[in-house]
Amino acid sequence: MKQLLLIAGGGATGAVLRFWLSGWVYSQLGRDFPYGTLAVNLLGSLLMGLCFVLLLERLTLGDEWRALIMVGLLGAFTTFSTFSIETLNLLEDGELLKALANTLLSVVLCIAATWLGVIAGRQI
Repeated sequence: MKQLLLIAGGGATGAVLRFWLSGWVYSQLGRDFPYGTLAVNLLGSLLMGLCFVLLLERLTLGDEWRALIMVGLLGAFTTFSTFSIETLNLLEDGELLKALANTLLSVVLCIAATWLGVIAGRQI
C-alpha cells in the first residue's frame, strides 16, 4: 500500500509539473508545433536516465524511491499519449512534415537525452 501511495503522490506531482512546463514552453514558442510536449519528453527522458543510474546503480535506494520518482513522478511527467494525439492531429490537418518532424525529434532526441542522463549519472 505504501508503494501505491508513493506512486500516486509522485504521479500527481509529475502531472502538475508537466502542465506547468509545457504551458510555459507554449507561451514562449507558440502552439504551431508541439514544443511543450517535446520539451517535457526530452527533460523527462534525461531525468529518467539520470535517475536510473543514481537510484538503481549508484545509491541502490529502496524500491520506494524508484516507485516515487521513476514510476510516479517521471511516469506522469512524460507525455507519450499527448505526443501521439498531437502527431495524429498534425496528420489529420495535412501537416505531414510537422508530424514526421515531431516523431523523429521525439524518438531520437528523447533516446539521446536518456543516454545523456545515464552518462551523467555514471559520472557522479
